[in-house]
Order: sequence, then structure tokens, then C-alpha cells
Amino acid sequence: MKYTEKELQALKEEVNEMWKLVLSQLEKAKQSFLNKDVELAREIASREKRVDAFELKIDSDCENYIALFSPVAVDLRLVLSLIKISITLERIGDFAESIARHVIDNDCCEIDRPIIDELQIEKMFDTVISMLTDSFVVLESENTRISGKIMSKDNEMDTLYHRSLDILSAYLQQNPALIRCGLKTFMIIRKLERIGDHCSNIVEEIVFYVDAKVLKHGGRVLGDK
Repeated sequence: MKYTEKELQALKEEVNEMWKLVLSQLEKAKQSFLNKDVELAREIASREKRVDAFELKIDSDCENYIALFSPVAVDLRLVLSLIKISITLERIGDFAESIARHVIDNDCCEIDRPIIDELQIEKMFDTVISMLTDSFVVLESENTRISGKIMSKDNEMDTLYHRSLDILSAYLQQNPALIRCGLKTFMIIRKLERIGDHCSNIVEEIVFYVDAKVLKHGGRVLGDK
């Protein structure tokens, strides 16, 4: 293996480790929210600095790689994608921590569990966790054939998000004393919807790296006229 290839592999491994950490944060955020587990939420909050440190190191290492080796074509696409993926993973980590902070605050226990179930918050958690997990597999395998399937789950998230507006509105009209808690619950739902968007962005970056295609804004294959 060439020296530059070893450096590239090291960069990918750094991103993989960050990915596993963020995925763990998201899985624990689900558990802490649904079970109102304050101790688990504190663990998530305490690990957030590790997520931030990963993002800073990956950004620095990728910049150094570009400066030292002046990569082109697929190698350049990989490094640029890894930078953007690490930034996006850090944002997902921020959302996981924010959900944990909601649990730590422990000031909105009045929302009935049946409403939480009707809002399908657990399904939203499961959907974004599967999106992040499947995206990791796509990067590892460099096989983008399931990218469309992953991104279609973002549409599911959007549907659940918009549906939640009607459910919460009706619930809060009947329970006006819970408006503050209802708004905080909606903020959790909004964070999950945004995580879905970020997972789609990650898939776009992987497709850019592997297939040299730009999916953002209805983009085209690089080099098309």
C-alpha cells in the first residue's frame, strides 16, 4: 500500500470511529428520552466533547493531507467528503446532546405516554438510526445502490413531522396547561426531522465521492454539460 493510501485509510478510520460514537449517542438519546433515564442522558452530555474533538481533528488531518499530497480526482473527492461528513456527524451529535439535555431538565413529565406513542417519536428515532447505520455501510462498502432507499426515509421523517403538528395542536387545545411541555416535545420532533435531513446530506456526500455525482439541488454527474 502506498503511503498516501495509508494516510487516506487512516482518515476513513477516524471518520468511522466518530460515526460509531455519534450513532451510539443517538441510540442512547432514544433510550433516555423514552425511558426518562436521566443518568443515561448525563452520559450522552458528557461524551459530547469527544464528538467535537473528533470533528476538529478530522478537519485538521484532512487539511494537512490536501496540503501535503495535493490529491486529485477520487482521492480529492474522498477527502472533501470526509470533511463534510464529519461536520454533519458533529451536528447530529449536537442534536443527540440537546435531546439528552431535555431529559436532564426533567421539567416536562406531564405529557401523556399515549400522546408520545401517537406522535410516533420512537419510530422517528428508529428511522434516523437506521439511516445513519445504513449510510455507514454505504461508505464502508462504497456501494451506493441503496442510497435512494436511505434518502426515501427522509420523506418518511417529513411525513411524521408534519403529522405531529396536527396531533400536538389538537392535544394542546384540550390541555392548554401543557402548552410549554408540548412546545418542548415538538422541539424534540423537529430535531429528529433535522437529523433525517443531515443523514440525507451524508448520503449525498458519499455518492459524490463514489460516483462523482452531485445530488444536491438536482445536480448532475460531474463533467456533464
